[in-house]
Amino acid sequence: MVGFWHRLGTKGKAFYSATLSPPCSSPLTLPHIWVPTQTSHRPLSSGFHPVKTGATGQTRSAAEIMSGKPIARDINLRVAAEISRMKAAIGRLPGLAVVLVGYREDSHAYVHMKLKACNEVGIETSFVQLPQDCTQDRLIDVVSSFNSNPSVHGIIVQLPLPQHLDEETIINFVSPEKDVDGFHPLNMGNLALRGREPLFIPCTPKACIELLLRYRVEIIGKNAVVIGRSKIAGLSTSFLLQRHHATVSTLHSFTNNPEQITRRADIVVSDVGIPNIVGCDWLMPGAVVVDMGTNSVKDPNSPRGFRTTGDVCYEEAIKVVSAITPVPGGVGPVVISMLLCNTLDSAKRAYGFT
Repeated sequence: MVGFWHRLGTKGKAFYSATLSPPCSSPLTLPHIWVPTQTSHRPLSSGFHPVKTGATGQTRSAAEIMSGKPIARDINLRVAAEISRMKAAIGRLPGLAVVLVGYREDSHAYVHMKLKACNEVGIETSFVQLPQDCTQDRLIDVVSSFNSNPSVHGIIVQLPLPQHLDEETIINFVSPEKDVDGFHPLNMGNLALRGREPLFIPCTPKACIELLLRYRVEIIGKNAVVIGRSKIAGLSTSFLLQRHHATVSTLHSFTNNPEQITRRADIVVSDVGIPNIVGCDWLMPGAVVVDMGTNSVKDPNSPRGFRTTGDVCYEEAIKVVSAITPVPGGVGPVVISMLLCNTLDSAKRAYGFT
């Protein structure tokens, strides 16, 4: 068995330590559990049937590939229809503001995808790019202007920020009513507390749960492991799985024997940004895997010189699990859809539109 820290390596340890509702419903209600947006949705084939998780469940000879693309298309079509209805009824459109600081290539790519998706469904966008050496006061001024703009219903400050900027201060400065990323302490705190309702659920965890529900994965009473505890994904995914009555273990850089804990899990969610850290020796036969990692790996056979892979060794995992998300094309497309949904919900709330 290869040890956890050996698989991480020096660079991986540093990164790991540092990073560790149905859409379009207004208002959002999470008393205990929510149902998928369309319980009858079968995104792959007419012969699709529920996935049974765990050692006592029914496993198939080949793993179900939980693609997010058909789910995202379905959600985006419904978002576009709702926006058209809003425009016809009150003459208003949802508005999203995106702030990007610096010149990270991956951040530029993510922002481009978000703006493109907004344009396709009819969400108006404002985009501000600030230089790498932007001061904190300047960034706060930009966020403040969007906070006070009634035509802006969602604000995204693309993360990560340059090291000289205080990320928590900036996140806290975004109005909770426009925090469509769901990172504000008010939203995160309400998500963590049973019986409380956040204004917004973070998009990546929301996409994870939506995928599980759409593919009819059993969550109630199951053992779930979340690898990573970042506010962007891991921490809030743990909260959401608990709301669905799973028994949740959250693994991090101080976890002893993580592979042993993961091997007992019916559902495994990973988001640590370390390529192929989770191999088949970490997975129980018949488990369901949601891979939220997005990593660039050198590949001389690729026209771009690299390929995108997840945290899970897909070629190994697919031989033992009952269902798995691909990377790319799994969680990613649904994350964008959740952003669109959060922005639409915010506009509905602002205008009192139902």
